[in-house]
Amino acid sequence: MDHMEEQIQQIYKENGISGKILDLGNEVLEGLAPRFAAIDRIAEYNQLKVIGAMHKNRVSESHFAASTGYGYNDDGRDTLEKVYADTFHTEDALVRMQITCGTHALALALSANLHPGDELLSPTGAPYDTLEEVIGIRPSAGSLAEYGVTYRQVDLLPDGSFDYEGIRRAIGPNTRMAEIQRSRGYSRRPSYSAEQIGELIHFLKSIKPDLICMVDNCYGEFVETKEPSDFGADMIVGSLIKNPGGGLAPSGGYICGTHECVDRCARRLTSPGLGREVGANLGTNPAFYQGFFLAPTVTASAEKGAIFAASLYEKLGFTCYPESAAPRYDIIQAIDMGSPENLIAFCKGIQAAAPVDSFLTPEPWDMPGYDDEVIMAAGAFVQGSSIELSADGPLRAPYTVFFQGGITWYHAKYGILMSAQQIADTGRLPDVKGV
Repeated sequence: MDHMEEQIQQIYKENGISGKILDLGNEVLEGLAPRFAAIDRIAEYNQLKVIGAMHKNRVSESHFAASTGYGYNDDGRDTLEKVYADTFHTEDALVRMQITCGTHALALALSANLHPGDELLSPTGAPYDTLEEVIGIRPSAGSLAEYGVTYRQVDLLPDGSFDYEGIRRAIGPNTRMAEIQRSRGYSRRPSYSAEQIGELIHFLKSIKPDLICMVDNCYGEFVETKEPSDFGADMIVGSLIKNPGGGLAPSGGYICGTHECVDRCARRLTSPGLGREVGANLGTNPAFYQGFFLAPTVTASAEKGAIFAASLYEKLGFTCYPESAAPRYDIIQAIDMGSPENLIAFCKGIQAAAPVDSFLTPEPWDMPGYDDEVIMAAGAFVQGSSIELSADGPLRAPYTVFFQGGITWYHAKYGILMSAQQIADTGRLPDVKGV
């Protein structure tokens, strides 16, 4: 061990990681070099893709100027939307700070493109928890159901694959849109590659060519070299405080897709007759541009953290989704913790490793939009930013924690080690008990 390595080992110990946990982490890392190299190659490709879009649209310092009030003639805002559209290979894009979160972006895309009497189809099983009230699965004021939009769901097959025959039977004359969720949400079903989603879209459109296919792209951006928009999605939708914001965007969401779909979203976000012409950036443009520029490498760091977490926790005997060696199509790592105590301890470890609010203790609570108590750990520079190191999970069996984020790989590594340390300190890791 050279002097620098000794210093690194020592500073981990000074920051709360025991020798046994540190040795376990180093042992796990020895086998991950090929995976990490492959991730870096994807990040390199995506970095050049973003830069190419910025060059094409002649991004300049003038585009960082703040706009206020109506936001008329905001060239920086409009150019950023062209950069998103060119990066994701779509006709148009809406990228706005006025879109408050991923759920808002999804609700906007749904409500703008569905009319009373239309049917929304989910061919990927149950949607993410917060969409249940948007759709009206759980009654809520302002839901799509209140406006006469019906909903149909086709559950996945036991192996997590698409039930193509069930989908074929579900599509009817009123089916106007399919909502495809790329990531797993609060479930243990697989996340899907852009190509797999493309196969599903091809099947859907072979049955009904005018069906609008919208993809909830949250947590999946830049994990691959292609996005669902490269495979026929009419809209891809996400949050700027996840992958594409690069950890710098203070708020916001995006919708990329066809001119018609995006224009309807702009009119719903603001007002018919105004659409995308209004919406001041209020000084957020520098963070939006720089965050998008950094997004490929930030996403790569988060993905490395997810693979490291799966590898370490499998070695400790926990069940992980996806498995550590499996292909990865988003930044989320799900781990069955087996008990509420382990779930809470994991989240306490992530919080303790945070650069912000590390001294706070996360506790389960009735979070708006969720049906169970949820525990969330995130000491983030941007509140709720899940591209920053974070973990959360509903307190229901099998007490699965959903880990994601890490603006740098080194912070992700430290957070994962700290989560294991917290569980070990409770005596719940037999192999490292008493460390």
